[in-house]
Amino acid sequence: MIELDDLPELIDPVMVAAFEGWNDAGDAASAAIEHLDRVWKGEVFAALDAEDYYDFQVNRPTIWLDGDTRRITWPTTRLSVVRLAEPRRDLVLVHGIEPNLRWRSFCNELLGFAHELGVETVVVLGAMLGDAPHSRPVPVNGTTSDPVVAANVGLEQSRYEGPTGIVGVLQEACAHAGMPALTFWASVPHYVAQPPSPKATLALLRKLEDFLDLTVPMGELAEDARAWQVGVDQLAAEDTEVAEYVRSLEAARDTEDLPEASGDAIAAEFERYLKRKGDQSEG
Repeated sequence: MIELDDLPELIDPVMVAAFEGWNDAGDAASAAIEHLDRVWKGEVFAALDAEDYYDFQVNRPTIWLDGDTRRITWPTTRLSVVRLAEPRRDLVLVHGIEPNLRWRSFCNELLGFAHELGVETVVVLGAMLGDAPHSRPVPVNGTTSDPVVAANVGLEQSRYEGPTGIVGVLQEACAHAGMPALTFWASVPHYVAQPPSPKATLALLRKLEDFLDLTVPMGELAEDARAWQVGVDQLAAEDTEVAEYVRSLEAARDTEDLPEASGDAIAAEFERYLKRKGDQSEG
């Protein structure tokens, strides 16, 4: 561990993490953490020792010029803190690259920070490729391996079996350590997998807003998401096979979403709209 500053005293902290790599389709999850860090002016207070967790032939350091001085930035995982006035609470943001080595030690070190800082919940953001049409709202599913968290938050308990990444390993490590944890997964259309994916990033941030009952300043992200969709519309229109495939995905998604147009769902969305409108008025 490399501590860059003294560990801060935090208020009702929640740890929010995302990792570049296998669990970050379209860079959607890591972009969400970067957005939070930027709009709330996160203060970095610690970084994990890159020598312990990264293969530098896989994740190479970068060299850059600071005036006439050459410097190297090493791939690592950094922790920053943002302090919110309303609601009065702090977020510990974890942004890094999926490690190449010693995953269990990596997760234990992050959990050590969480315990020392008084974190009571860990939220991990991820993004995966899926059969989601770009023209519809991005699906975001919440999962947990902790039955207590599943019952308290109303999430699906994960039943996934198969290869996993650092997101799955960290969630399991939290469960074994008795630390409540959940993951929000955005589904990025597999036919436009190249980053950036601002619409998926926006969807993850909206989900985080709802879960933590706070308002995230979105800046130009909503406009970026609209521009991204228009761009993909234009690309799809130029290829008849892609256009037909997108239409089939849209039809399947619309059929699947019909039950969601219930009175409860509409009321919940309207309440969320009023809350955001009130927050903007106060600002």
